[in-house]
Amino acid sequence: MNGERAAHALDGLSVGDAFGQRFFRGGIELIASRGMPAPPWRWTDDTAMALGIMEELHRLGHIDRDALARVFARRWHEQPARGYGGGAYRILEAIHQGVPWWSVSRSAFGREGSKGNGAAMRVAPLGAWFSDDLDAVIAQARASAEVTHAHPEGQSGAIAVALASAHACRGLRGRELIEAVLAGTPDGETQDGVARAVQLSFEKPVAEAVALLGNGSEVTAPDTVPFSLWCAARHLNDFSEALWETVSGLGDRDTTCAIVGGIVAAAGTVIPPAWLAAREPLKLSDEKLS
Repeated sequence: MNGERAAHALDGLSVGDAFGQRFFRGGIELIASRGMPAPPWRWTDDTAMALGIMEELHRLGHIDRDALARVFARRWHEQPARGYGGGAYRILEAIHQGVPWWSVSRSAFGREGSKGNGAAMRVAPLGAWFSDDLDAVIAQARASAEVTHAHPEGQSGAIAVALASAHACRGLRGRELIEAVLAGTPDGETQDGVARAVQLSFEKPVAEAVALLGNGSEVTAPDTVPFSLWCAARHLNDFSEALWETVSGLGDRDTTCAIVGGIVAAAGTVIPPAWLAAREPLKLSDEKLS
């Protein structure tokens, strides 16, 4: 267990989430000039659900899907205006009303389950937590995803991001990091995207990466995770550069920035103090985290 690094990954995820969220309205000009958005930076459902995961890891030391479903539903009920997508909103509302998570998750999206990026956006701290045991990273990431994402691609996205966070903790950098993620990601569309990310030079412009890998505009794991991994690996030692480059790809920018921020922080990279100060404070249950 690496609780300290997991807490730092949570800080990185939440700062990235809150930072990216600030660029949805009139943000293109600010991105081009790298004009810092005015604080406070309010975090979204990405962070709310990551807090739920951390709450359970602190309480149990592992993911219990029944308990995690209750935590997700409770946090949704307490603050439903955190920006939850329509699918997540319906799933969490049903769980809060007492419908079993496995029934809701499997019946979503025409009974195919969600292959959205929601399970990936919240999981970097979990990857850091279990970074000493890669088998546990995969199993626990899958369990954390299953509560809301029955589709294999939704789960693969979570596994890929958790592995990236774990390998960042373990010292892998650059292309080796993405290659290690590729080796552990289940077969499918998300893995195919990660394979393309392995082949894409870090010297390429962000626009070219978006054209090849996506940027989260489709709000799916295959369209979000490969680009996020490429951005994180490209600037793993520079938090602010990683986030500016990620947000310049536009798309689902709070989610891509949350994923990147969590992975980069898992590597131990310093988060600029001014960015942490701008982010809305976090609370894990009744304990203030930062």
